[in-house]
Amino acid sequence: MKIGDKINFLNAVGGGIVRRFKGKDIVYVEDADGFEIPVLITECIAANQQQAQVKSSSQKAVDMVQVKELPTPEVYEVVETPGGDVLNVFLAFLPIDIKDLGKCSYEAFLINDNNYFLYCNYMSRENKSWTSRFNGIIEPNTRLFIEEFSKEQLNDIEHLCFQFIAFKKDKPFLLKNSYSVEIRLDGVKFYKLHSFRENDFFDDDALIYPLVLKDSPERQLLVSSTELQEAMTEKMRIDRPRKQIIAPKKDRASEIIEVDLHINHLLDSTVGMSNTDILNVQLDKVREVLEEFKSKKGQKIVFIHGKGEGVLRNALLTELKLKYKHLSFQDASFKEYGFGATMVR
Repeated sequence: MKIGDKINFLNAVGGGIVRRFKGKDIVYVEDADGFEIPVLITECIAANQQQAQVKSSSQKAVDMVQVKELPTPEVYEVVETPGGDVLNVFLAFLPIDIKDLGKCSYEAFLINDNNYFLYCNYMSRENKSWTSRFNGIIEPNTRLFIEEFSKEQLNDIEHLCFQFIAFKKDKPFLLKNSYSVEIRLDGVKFYKLHSFRENDFFDDDALIYPLVLKDSPERQLLVSSTELQEAMTEKMRIDRPRKQIIAPKKDRASEIIEVDLHINHLLDSTVGMSNTDILNVQLDKVREVLEEFKSKKGQKIVFIHGKGEGVLRNALLTELKLKYKHLSFQDASFKEYGFGATMVR
């Protein structure tokens, strides 16, 4: 730095021309108004030197951008599960606050419990038209959040439809049918605590609707109560009275009443139920039948429980021994039922 140089202040706005020095530390700088200002030499920098530094810094930044490597895109690796080539798809609802049912909002999830990617279109019906609420791809063995809705919006999603196309990426796979599954939601269930049960997909209790089970779409009665009432009224209007023929009564005691206790004959779905829940449903059926025919002495009733591991059979025999001591029971005909039935009378 010498007299006549143009300088800029490091710690303040502005600069000027060097006019004289005072000692080793002070320089007098003439500003734009002609005043000489004493400034520490360490707080000044030559204007041409500052420009050179800025240019050098900019060049380094450009060089760094040029040599910076692009990150390698992350590749999603599908981990397939044994037995996962059979399609199982579920719809799940979880309350935001289970302690405030009836007032809180709800979250809806799709659960893709298999090794296939699913292209899904999720729709709701209003009058005779449909509105798509979500469409996209769901990865294998994952659950996907699709929407949150308030209790006031329950009526908007009473009638739903799900369309699925299953496929795998970059590998051969077994061809699956395309699916179009319609369901009706029971809005009352969203206000009852016991509707939300323990399940295999969430830590919290959830209301689960099966959409596809073992490659088969779930079928529901899609006629609303209003439509059913209208149909019944119309049928009553057009039907003519007919002469009734009364058949002679049969001796019901000579008939054998067969009751199949396999759970698929008692319930449409066991999703969210434990083994204990299922056993209780089966035993409740036994009690119901025995109560119905308790006044029919000698009535033969065959309970079909299957061979299996004997859990249901043992529970049935225990129930008979403790609560129905007046009844006799034995293994039913091996020829007709094998080892899987018990006759009571």
